[in-house]
Amino acid sequence: MLRRAAAAGSGLGRPLWVVAGRGQSGEAGSPERGPRSARTPRIYTRTGDEGFSSTFTGERRPKGDRIFEALGTTDELSSAIGLASELSSEKGHAFVEQLHKVQCMLQDVGSNIATPLSSAREAHLKRTSFSEEPILELEKWIDRYSEQLPPLRAFILPSGGKSSAALHFSRAVCRRAERCVVPLVQAGEADPNVAKYLNRLSDYLFVLARYAAMKEGKEEKIYTKPEP
Repeated sequence: MLRRAAAAGSGLGRPLWVVAGRGQSGEAGSPERGPRSARTPRIYTRTGDEGFSSTFTGERRPKGDRIFEALGTTDELSSAIGLASELSSEKGHAFVEQLHKVQCMLQDVGSNIATPLSSAREAHLKRTSFSEEPILELEKWIDRYSEQLPPLRAFILPSGGKSSAALHFSRAVCRRAERCVVPLVQAGEADPNVAKYLNRLSDYLFVLARYAAMKEGKEEKIYTKPEP
């Protein structure tokens, strides 16, 4: 994992794939150097204005490249989880600490995605490898919450209060992130453990949404076939 491989400047809400040698905006290079001042460095670099950005390995690729699609969706997922965490925190849910850890892991996911294996050197791989340990941890969490939930006997709709609904939304974004990452794995550009982690994460978010609804005493809405 990239736990100790800190970014040179991750920016405000930017994924951790902004690693050493990159500017704060996620584009290649450093921000333009102007006269020294006490002002905060600028967040923009203008290096992506032509529709290209850089991977951690230094490749310049179009921003429509599937690597950047996967990175953007992973960032979106972290933002969705952040919203769910804030809503859950207002209700006093202890699992918000787990959600914070998940957001940190998604930074590591982004670092791996931003390091295409086809152009990665050994130094890159050491800093962005993704182990199986976080996957096993998610499975433990899933089992722990599942044991406390009533059996699922029908399809449920995203509902169950604000915390639960936000977690369901995060789950849906997670599925999309997984769909973006799978082609990279199949092409040999990303670690298979990254796709496995996202797969398990969506299951965790589903179980957690149900758990939040149960703890808050909220009703989960059940699917019923609309009458013609």
